[in-house]
Amino acid sequence: MLPIASALRAVWAGLLLGGAAHGLIVPMTGWVPVNGDANVWTDATGACLMREERSGQAFPAFSSPDDARAFALKLQVTLDKRVDAVVTQPIDRAGTWGVLAAYDYVQGGARYRVSQLYLSDRGILRTITGSSAVTGADACVNTMRDFIRYLAN
Repeated sequence: MLPIASALRAVWAGLLLGGAAHGLIVPMTGWVPVNGDANVWTDATGACLMREERSGQAFPAFSSPDDARAFALKLQVTLDKRVDAVVTQPIDRAGTWGVLAAYDYVQGGARYRVSQLYLSDRGILRTITGSSAVTGADACVNTMRDFIRYLAN
């Protein structure tokens, strides 16, 4: 595995909730599961990494953008205490609402940009997270962010 992919995986160790998942389907050419794990995917260069997790934590299904926005604002306050440049917003998923958060995370002197989608999976928190180093303009970054913002569900 390329060094940046290893670093990106380490970033998640301090940020995300663990849990078993069924496996994220990443429909992007050239992306492969990391070490055969269908919940963790990387692009061919190792510059971008995505992970799907189910926490076991209760998480409501939002039926309106206002409900999702209220959660997004609470999430932003919480994340602002731990990471930089936090932005949150409601995201529509076919009439069910989730929340998208984007933030910068610094580890070992390197800065990473994280996009994280919060969804309710039958009342349980499910996250889809993408991460890449802030430096460099790798081709995978926009594709990954668009997948999380528009297609992941």
